[in-house]
Amino acid sequence: MNNIFFYLKYPILLAGITALVYTNPISKSNTPSKKDQEKERIIAEVVHNTLMTSHFSPPKMDDDFAADVFDEFVGTLDYSKRILLQSDIDKLRKHQENLLSYIESSDLRLFDEAYEIIMKRMDELPAIFEDILDKPIDFSSDRTFETDDEKRKWPSNAEEQKAFWNDYLTYKVIGRVYEAERRQKRKLEEQEKSEEEDGVEEDDEKEAFEAKSFEELEKEAREKELAFQREWMDNYKELERIDWFGMYINSFANNFDPHTEYYPPQQKEDFEVEMSGQFEGIGAQLLTKGDYITIDKVVTGSASWRQGDLEVGDKILAVAEEGEEPVDVVGMSIRKVVKLIRGKKGTTVVLTVRKMDGSRMDIPIVRDVVEIEATFARGAVIEDNGKKVGYIRLPKFYVDFNKKDARNCAEDVKAEIEMLKAEGVEGIILDLRNNGGGTLEGVVDIAGFFIETGPIVQVQSSGFSPRILKDRGKNIEYDGRLVVMTNRFSASASEIFAAAIQDYKRGIIVGSPSTFGKGTVQNMADLDRVVGFRHGEIKPLGALKLTIQKFYRINGGTPQLRGVESDIVIPDQFHYIDIGESDRKKAMAYSEIKPAQYDEWPRDDDAHKRIIEMSKERIGNDPEFQKIDSYARWLSDQREDTEVSLNYKTYTVQQDALREAGDKFKNIFTTDNPLATHLPAKRKEALNEDDLKDWEKWAKDVGKDLQIVEAFRVASTY
Repeated sequence: MNNIFFYLKYPILLAGITALVYTNPISKSNTPSKKDQEKERIIAEVVHNTLMTSHFSPPKMDDDFAADVFDEFVGTLDYSKRILLQSDIDKLRKHQENLLSYIESSDLRLFDEAYEIIMKRMDELPAIFEDILDKPIDFSSDRTFETDDEKRKWPSNAEEQKAFWNDYLTYKVIGRVYEAERRQKRKLEEQEKSEEEDGVEEDDEKEAFEAKSFEELEKEAREKELAFQREWMDNYKELERIDWFGMYINSFANNFDPHTEYYPPQQKEDFEVEMSGQFEGIGAQLLTKGDYITIDKVVTGSASWRQGDLEVGDKILAVAEEGEEPVDVVGMSIRKVVKLIRGKKGTTVVLTVRKMDGSRMDIPIVRDVVEIEATFARGAVIEDNGKKVGYIRLPKFYVDFNKKDARNCAEDVKAEIEMLKAEGVEGIILDLRNNGGGTLEGVVDIAGFFIETGPIVQVQSSGFSPRILKDRGKNIEYDGRLVVMTNRFSASASEIFAAAIQDYKRGIIVGSPSTFGKGTVQNMADLDRVVGFRHGEIKPLGALKLTIQKFYRINGGTPQLRGVESDIVIPDQFHYIDIGESDRKKAMAYSEIKPAQYDEWPRDDDAHKRIIEMSKERIGNDPEFQKIDSYARWLSDQREDTEVSLNYKTYTVQQDALREAGDKFKNIFTTDNPLATHLPAKRKEALNEDDLKDWEKWAKDVGKDLQIVEAFRVASTY
């Protein structure tokens, strides 16, 4: 199953690139060449046929499906509702009743007309934003701006569109002025402090920082916003017709399920660099959502991971070299943002992000390479009150089939277990938090370390009986107490492991209410290979990622949508926020098949219930966990409040309040009473002096993690 992708959560291409060029019309020619027309027709035909014959569960082709495809298409064309008018949508909607026949026959008349309309509308935009930004903006009104695109409607006419742009640009400029005032205030405070410490006199050679007036800051903000809007237009100018066509094809593909997606040729080539979201130098994965590039994952062992402030869900607003003015990246393409973030190892890049609570934060990150060792399994011993528990962190289920001597997650976990057993631990904690999955073989092998023999997971392809994957080894590597830590971002292979342990009643699952909930398997189909030797004159055709299988627990249920529910719920910041597969449009449904035959682990059910109740009582009475719960509630409330004041005084008060409230919740995930930790003796013997320092620092941080502290308490009491 080397070609199967477990939880490869690729971003929707082009969904967040915003618009085009301000000097020349964007549309070079709205009439495609015969070669382009033929290429589009063939792609539409191949994608349709492949999805209908190879997708695990093709949806019903009815009027509701057609309506969803249409809405998806126009929503992707103008997700922010600032380009098209309602009359444009109404004009295009006449195609909806025939959309199914269009799809079946590769008829592209909806796409052709939509392409002409959006090219025309975008040519008209520069006159609108240039006129608004040419004069001072009024910050004294009582108006508000709705920042949630989904809550807004398309403007009904040109007058409404200009009114929207006026509010939108006021919102953008007011934010720039606020940030400029903050930076200016900070510089003045630093200068005053420096003068007090150094005794700087007025006649010293050191050049003093001169503050700018509000009017000067406002003018600079408008100039920067104008430059940004022109950049916004340039981004669209770079798009080829095939890129827009990709949006049309994906309006069909994405309605099969959220993991099914077409990639046009150039985007397929750029897939690794641009769409995997690997930030060279800081180690984060991203998605493009609307105008914003959003952090999707912080890579274990990376510079961002070590710095600690960058979190999943953060929206990147600006990027700056340390000591230089930040560059606004809202609406900028991923390619350009990556270029800004790239830099020499050891230099500092500052990301200005909007946190999930709505506040802004400047995060300085020293560029570095990912610490490869930190991406592998590693273990430590936790001790408290005479109790000794082993801890293993597994960031992903890794394997490299192309390298003979490459690291393998199963072998590494096995080695850690052996070292912990030599330390005489009374239990083991396996931490799968933020583990997005990986190799299926690896998870089957590791689950087998904790049971004697038996099935681990069931995998089903459409039209075939489920295939049961079993533990191949008959020896139990560890038969003691087992606690598995998960969270909302534990997905795919992590869910297979947690589900198997839970179904066997082999251990206790602690963490978020449930895991991510992805129970599907994808494969990548190269369309050039699909058509074979045909159509050589119009290749390349791109690629199609589609869902081909579903996996099931050994009890017959699937993790799809529901995830794996924790036996003990530990509060985190996402406790009251819907994050996971169930939050995605067109996610495949939960389903059940026949359970596999397996023997449950012998356990004392009364003792098991007692341990869970004791943990719940501890968590409920713990002030540190109560603070996390308060933060999670506050975070959820802030996400619902999407209107922003366009009155500068009110805006400033709101933003200052958000910052102040956010500061109260800093460092809430570390305990004031850390547990003692150390590395296994055999591990210490194998490390050189420099590596030993790194590992020991990591082990010390393990003891500070509040959630690990509770996992230790659970593991040491059953």
